[in-house]
Amino acid sequence: MNRQIQINKHPFPSLLYLEWTLLAITALTAVIPPPLRQFRPKNPELSICGVFPELSVCNILPELSIYSLIIFALMGLRLPRSNQINKVIYITVEILLILTTGLFGERFARLFPFLYIILVTRSCLIFQLPGRLFITTLSFSLFLVTTQLKYQLFNFQASPQAQERYRFLILNSSLVFGLSLVFVLLMMNAVLSERHSREKLAIANEKLRQYAMRIENQATLEERNRIAREIHDSLGHSLTALNLQLETALKLWQSNPGKAETFLATAKELGSKALKDVRQSVSTMRSDPLQEQSLERAIASLSENFYRSNGILPIYQINLEYSLPPEINTAIYRIIQESLTNISKYADATEVKLELMRTKGNLRLIIQDNGKGFDLGQNTTGFGLHSMRDRTLALGGNFNINSALGSGCKIIVNIPLARG
Repeated sequence: MNRQIQINKHPFPSLLYLEWTLLAITALTAVIPPPLRQFRPKNPELSICGVFPELSVCNILPELSIYSLIIFALMGLRLPRSNQINKVIYITVEILLILTTGLFGERFARLFPFLYIILVTRSCLIFQLPGRLFITTLSFSLFLVTTQLKYQLFNFQASPQAQERYRFLILNSSLVFGLSLVFVLLMMNAVLSERHSREKLAIANEKLRQYAMRIENQATLEERNRIAREIHDSLGHSLTALNLQLETALKLWQSNPGKAETFLATAKELGSKALKDVRQSVSTMRSDPLQEQSLERAIASLSENFYRSNGILPIYQINLEYSLPPEINTAIYRIIQESLTNISKYADATEVKLELMRTKGNLRLIIQDNGKGFDLGQNTTGFGLHSMRDRTLALGGNFNINSALGSGCKIIVNIPLARG
């Protein structure tokens, strides 16, 4: 089984380019000597090979230091981000490259502090805060150790006065280097924190956009269902009554033309009302079906229309202490309208009762007929029943149907009311 190591590209390419630029400039100043030097120090460079040139490893230097510097620069191209072991190996290799460059390269020794700053910068991109603090502390400790080693090498040939001066320079450089590491650490933490906040904000915006799209789709679907209910409840009721009037007129046309003409006139009125409902539905679909009249008067109009269409006058009882909110008025009106339409189509009833009352913070509507009824297990999928149920549930109420073959039908609607 092959194990794939995930290594990501540098998250801040501009920072990588800056590292390379500074490394190149500093390396050039280390490799190319100044054009004019009035004197050269008699002592060797402060490096291991400068003091102990007989070491076998010094025979391949400074080439090894140059290669180490190049490898260190190229390692910034890819940063390990997945496996903790890979991160530790990566940092360990970089530390070894820094030590090789600083301790064995005579002229590259001046790169030593800057390489540690780059190391801390890269560790901030790899580790979390505890790891960053550890690498920063380790870098400062290694800097102090290597500086102390150079000081020991310097003591071989320096006078006491020069040693004192060099010790003072070491103290100053250590203080400046430590403050530089702290500054780099704080700066990188701030940059990464800001980037993380932007990423979280982008994710939140994307989730919000998707949620808004879902809400928009849901709102569109609900609006389509509402439009379908409005057309079905208003236009369907009028066309059903119109059809009944026309059928009766056709039956009476030969035997009683005068009465048939009366049914045709009623059918014409229903046709006009249906056309008006269509225009209202197509134009705005938001008009008040009660036409600014009270709920009691609207129910009375439905009862009169039902009587003209079926010859049955519904017995209705309304017991309300005060007016209801418009959305509840509309729902109750549509439920009664749809119920009467279904009774006209299917019930073959001779008696219809309506009861609307307020009880203990609830509004109860009962619609009952003595028709032929239906089997609840087979006939509850019609659009009209779904429309009534949806209207009730939209107001937080419950909708129940009690019916059986030969036993009529009873619809019970309970809608909660805000306590006044």
